[in-house]
Amino acid sequence: MNIDLATIIFFDGLNYAATLFMLSVGLTVVFGVLRILNVSHGGIYALGAYMGTWLALWVLDVGLPPVLTYLALFVGALIIGLTVGPIIERLLLRRIYGSDMHIQLLLTFSILLILDDGMKLIWGMEPLFVSEPYAMLGTFSVGGILYPWYDSVLVAVSIMFGGALVWLVRGTRFGKLVVSVISDREISLAIGINVNRIFMVAFTVGAVAAALGGAFIAPKIAVVPQFALEVIVLAFAVIAIGGMGSIEGAAAGAVIVSFARALAIHLAPEFELVVIYLIMILVLAFRPQGLFGEVELRRI
Repeated sequence: MNIDLATIIFFDGLNYAATLFMLSVGLTVVFGVLRILNVSHGGIYALGAYMGTWLALWVLDVGLPPVLTYLALFVGALIIGLTVGPIIERLLLRRIYGSDMHIQLLLTFSILLILDDGMKLIWGMEPLFVSEPYAMLGTFSVGGILYPWYDSVLVAVSIMFGGALVWLVRGTRFGKLVVSVISDREISLAIGINVNRIFMVAFTVGAVAAALGGAFIAPKIAVVPQFALEVIVLAFAVIAIGGMGSIEGAAAGAVIVSFARALAIHLAPEFELVVIYLIMILVLAFRPQGLFGEVELRRI
């Protein structure tokens, strides 16, 4: 492998890891607190992409400065995360806490299908694309190879978001309440913690993470119905490898999956997906709880 190819693989893996982390960390936060595998997470990711792109296109259509498209992407993600997240948690998920896993999966998959059809009704079947945020930042050169600055911004955003989540969980009073709820819900209720509020906030944080990931990846792709299905499958592989409920595990899993995918694409494209699931099988065979996951004791 020559140095140019190694450089390309490194940047491709790093950039894709940022996107996967933003999606996966929301999944792992929701599972860590609510103990629900939220398949509808992919729908929230896609909604964030659609809303952010629609607002950015509106900014350009009315003749506002193109730099405001970054704000439009951010605001679009917040609108989706702060509205759709609490609605789903309060109206639907709250009814199935403690239910069997297959009921949770069926409900969240149904929500995903509803969200997907809702996007088709609102924005239609035609692709939405806004390239200005991606193009405005320009490129930089490494060894004669050009890379967009926008990808570096995505990496920085994902690192800052991950750091903020770690601080929220480990350095604040709310984080201590979250840990208490994760450890023992019954005792948390007995000592007066508002567990329902903790659940809603945790799910909303996960929804915001998914919507931000979708909104900021949108300028790199064409937003079309069902575009998030492949990514959500990879996100589940990420949290399975890293460990369910672990923020550090989501980061490690995103890096492993992204670099494995980048290596396969450039060296053996026919094994792009196979190599990811082989890694997942190997990790789970020797460490079923994932690299950073913890063995969980359950009452029988």
